[in-house]
Amino acid sequence: MSWKKILIPATAIPIVALLAYGLTRDPNLIESPLPGHAAFEFVAPTLDGDTLSLADLRGKVVVVNFWASWCIACIDEHAHFVEAERRYADADFQMLGVVYQDTPENARRWMQRMGGSWPNVMDPGSRIAIDYGVYGVPETYFIDKDGRIAYKQIGPVSRMLLRQRVDSLLALSVGHARTSGSQPR
Repeated sequence: MSWKKILIPATAIPIVALLAYGLTRDPNLIESPLPGHAAFEFVAPTLDGDTLSLADLRGKVVVVNFWASWCIACIDEHAHFVEAERRYADADFQMLGVVYQDTPENARRWMQRMGGSWPNVMDPGSRIAIDYGVYGVPETYFIDKDGRIAYKQIGPVSRMLLRQRVDSLLALSVGHARTSGSQPR
């Protein structure tokens, strides 16, 4: 038997093994490189017909949620966002939705049915999603008052996770204000 007949199938084995390994990896277990880095700035059209710049929200804890009206898992977490909008109404907090691969009409209908009054922006060409490395929806990013990504959640956000992350980011900013000498006397 010729060595070439053995070599060709033998070289395919490592390639098939690597592909099989990659296909079995759960993207939820892959650690994101984004936390600790500045959030990607964007200006996008809102569902209300205005434009919104992420830079305009600097100074607030911002929860950026990528969602779509066709996303079943988005239904599970939405009530938690509505609750957070009420809970943190008097805090330096802002919910922000990014509509992912959906139409404005479907997104508006969904928000009217599900509730919530926070701004939602469209993402034409998925440019914002690409910048943030979105695998699919839902994905949520917790951004601190300085505009840095503090945490990335792949999949639905639980009530407990949402409260813990927002509370800690709001507390950090209070602690930061105290240590920087800007606390009122």
